[in-house]
This record gives sequence, C-alpha cells and structure tokens, in this order.
Amino acid sequence: MICQREIITKPLFQKRFVFILFFFGILFNFGLYSVFASSLDKNTQKPFPIILPDIQVVKGIVKRGDTASSLLKKYLSLKTIYEISRLSSNIFSLTHIRRGQPYKIILQENTLVRFEYEIDKEDRLVVQKENGIFSINQAPIEYDVELEVVSSTIIYSLFEAVRKAGEKTELAWKLSDIFAWDIDFLRDIQAGDQFKVLVEKRYRDGKLSGYGNIQAAFFSNSGTLFKAFLHKNSNGVSGYYDEKGKSLQKAFLKAPLTFSRISSKFTKRRLHPIFKVYKPHSGVDYAAPKGTPIKTVGDGIIMQIGYNKGMGNYINIRHYNGYSTGYNHMCKFAKSMKKNKRVRQGDIIGYVGMTGYATGPHLDFRMKKNGKLLDPLKHKSPSAKPIKPGEMERFLARTLELSARMLTAKLASFDKKTT
Repeated sequence: MICQREIITKPLFQKRFVFILFFFGILFNFGLYSVFASSLDKNTQKPFPIILPDIQVVKGIVKRGDTASSLLKKYLSLKTIYEISRLSSNIFSLTHIRRGQPYKIILQENTLVRFEYEIDKEDRLVVQKENGIFSINQAPIEYDVELEVVSSTIIYSLFEAVRKAGEKTELAWKLSDIFAWDIDFLRDIQAGDQFKVLVEKRYRDGKLSGYGNIQAAFFSNSGTLFKAFLHKNSNGVSGYYDEKGKSLQKAFLKAPLTFSRISSKFTKRRLHPIFKVYKPHSGVDYAAPKGTPIKTVGDGIIMQIGYNKGMGNYINIRHYNGYSTGYNHMCKFAKSMKKNKRVRQGDIIGYVGMTGYATGPHLDFRMKKNGKLLDPLKHKSPSAKPIKPGEMERFLARTLELSARMLTAKLASFDKKTT
C-alpha cells in the first residue's frame, strides 16, 4: 500500500511544480520586457551621451613683431618652445616666421596638441604632440584645384586686362614669365592684344587662394600668335613648348625687369645727363621705382660684385658660350649674392636704385659676347633643346587635348555673350 501511494503522488507533485515555475516564468519575462521597453523608450527620447574631448582651434595671421615665442608662450613653457625651435631648425627655422602668414593652434582640454604655420603657398610646418612627444614635419597645403580658362583683351596693360577678367595680378606675373623669352611686356604690348590661359585655380574654403600651373596659354601680340604648352619630360623636368615641341625657353630673357620703362637705348652717341657731353651709351636703361627686383637674364656665375663711382652698386655675370651681362646702379644686392656664386635664369640678384652717376632710379643693363658689346634689344637669343623624339607622340596628344579644351571654352564664352 505504501509503495502504491508513492507511485500515485509523485507525478502529481511534479505537475504542480512545473505549473508554478511556468507561471512565475511568465511574470518574470513580462517584468523583464517592461523594464527593457521602458529603458528603450527613455533611450529613444534621450540618446546616451558621448563625451568628446574639449577641442579648440585658434586661427590667426602673424603680425609685425610676432615670434614663435609670442605666439606659443600662452600654451607652452619657454623651455618647450626652445626645444621645438631646435628640433624644427632642420625643416624650417621658427626664427623665419614672417608677417602676414597664417597659423593655427589646436588645443585639447586647454593643452596645445598641434601648431601649423604656412611657410609659403605650397607648404606648411606641422608641430604635433602625441603621448607627450612633439613631432615636426613639413606638409603640403591642401587646396581644392579646378582647371579653368581665363581670357581677356588688353587695352592699357597686362595687369589691367587680368584684373578686368576678375583675376588676381599673380596670374599676370605667371603669364609674363612663360612668354618672357619672346615678348617684352614693356615695349611689345599693344592695345588689342589678347590672351587665353588654361590655369589651375586653387580654392580654400570656397575662396580663390591663388594659382597653380598654367597648363596652356595663347597670347596674340601685334598679330602674332604665341602658344605655350606645359610638358614634363621623362626626367621629371617641366617646361613650356610651342605646338611643334620647340622650347619657349631661350638662353636669355628679353629683359631683366618685367615691367618698367626704357629711358635710354643702346647708342653710339648720347648726351650724358650729368656731364652734358655726347658719349656712347653701351647698354639699355630701364627706369623703374626704387626697390624693383632685378633678375639675371641667364644662368651663370657672378664674376664681379661691388661698388664704383660711376656704376654704383653693380654685378657682372659670366654666362656660357662667351656671353656676359652687367647690372648697374642698384640700391642694394639680393641676399647671399657674392663673387663666384652660381645663379639661375630669373633669379633676383638686386634691386633698382640710383647709386653712382644717376639722375633717377633705373637699371643700366649691358651685354657682351667674347668681350664685344651687344645691343640687348636687338640680340636674338638661342633656344633651349626641343622635346625629345621619343616623347613627341605623348606631347602632341596632350597638346591636342589642351587646345580642344581652350577652343571649347572660347565657343562657350561667345554663346554666353549672345544669350
């Protein structure tokens, strides 16, 4: 009897126990769901906060009298600034910080973590702090670059025409540098001359910040059309060539000053403005404001540099193939000019003045070959080497592409005027 009772009651107990567990399981799950739903509803209404470090960006322009110490002393000790300056010297010396250049200081929780200074239009100095250690690098400035066509007709000057087209005067300098071997932008420019350029425009924060390379340029001067196309050869050297692959670069520039006025030409008989007697004038006088930069017309080595009573501050340069040039009456020499220094075509060697026998600020420019004086205005300079035969096919294909883009832009411009 006892055994029989046990067999009957044990299953009944198990059924009741399972029912109780099932009932409490439902209650537990319902409560858990309610809690989760409530939490989800709260999170939907109020997102979980993400705490970010306190970041501040301080931007500015270097003012007169500013130094690295004056810019950074608010955030770093003088000892740290000195150490950064020491580490930076091999990349860019902080003592060369110039007025007018932008800089940026980035703070994290009021601690300096990054300093940027724009060295020029191409590169910036970057001082970065990570794990308590400063690293210093030179990095390119990032621009949004767009390739655009600019054209205009000259009435008074190239500068006026460029401004009329809505562009910066920097573009005029770039254009004059390309054609400096063929066009004297003082004597040769005429009203009605036209230009068209395909140029890289650089933008920062949606504003025009300057220009990159001119990829192609057309210049109509007194009825003659000059063309220039940028080409980089197999050695990575870039230069400008005409549509036939002939280099625009010559042994000598047409003038040592880009924009000035000729006050006296090469002649065998001229009334001297000081001595009032007729004497030969063996050079060309370029009248220009005091301080105007003077460029060497060709590659060479400085043979003589100094001062004498007649020529004032002067530099004589020896070039290749027996040529030499002289630059006289400077107010001062460019930095680092000295005897036996090698200079490259277009380098600034000094500045216009009126030292020596001079009645006003000007440059007296002279040219010789094998010791014989030449008239710089009449001398035809030999050209540099043309495109290599093995690169002509690539060059001509690129020339056709750029020309088509220039002509398409011209048609689009006419369409705008007629609508």
